[in-house]
Amino acid sequence: MFTEEEYIQLSALQHYVFCPRQCGLIHVEDVWHENVFTVRGDILHEKVDTDTYETRGTLKTVRGLRIHSTRLGIVGRADVVEFRKSTNADGSPDVMPVEFKSGQPKEDVSDKVQLCAQALCLEEMMNTQVKRGAFFYGKIRRRVQVELNEELRKQTEKIITAVHEIVSQKKVPAARYNEKCRNCSLEETCMPKAMNEKKLEKYMEELYAP
Repeated sequence: MFTEEEYIQLSALQHYVFCPRQCGLIHVEDVWHENVFTVRGDILHEKVDTDTYETRGTLKTVRGLRIHSTRLGIVGRADVVEFRKSTNADGSPDVMPVEFKSGQPKEDVSDKVQLCAQALCLEEMMNTQVKRGAFFYGKIRRRVQVELNEELRKQTEKIITAVHEIVSQKKVPAARYNEKCRNCSLEETCMPKAMNEKKLEKYMEELYAP
């Protein structure tokens, strides 16, 4: 069990999958810069994070729901959580988190991990099982459903542990330049090319060479 002081933000998981160093800069050193991608995301989330709910027939939709898990030490907000009446023996509703993204489905698992972590929070808070979640991607204008299988759950918990390690040790991972760096709002602060370990090593060798 984690105390509230030890909680990490759900957003840190997506940052870690994108780049462990980005995760450390944001959640250890409090570094943040906007770019076109972050601004688009902020505008979209302003529309859904409204702390409101509505009921239509057997569906109840809650927006901007605050969620957490004391077992995993994570906290954040779910863009939307849908509750549907079901025929479960215990009378519990079907629960599904829905995350809104301004872009399109990613090749990595960053979005899926964030969604799975939301499901783990909801399961603990409501003592239920969340079998699936969904994304609404602004670029393709449609929903994409995700099965929250055992493999994804294990991967998510492994990433949560890794982020806790970075935050608790207050150690920002070393820079490693790759194609993702060009789309990162922290590129100028991170300086991945200049901080590349091999280049630094070569620089030091040349600096002290006879």
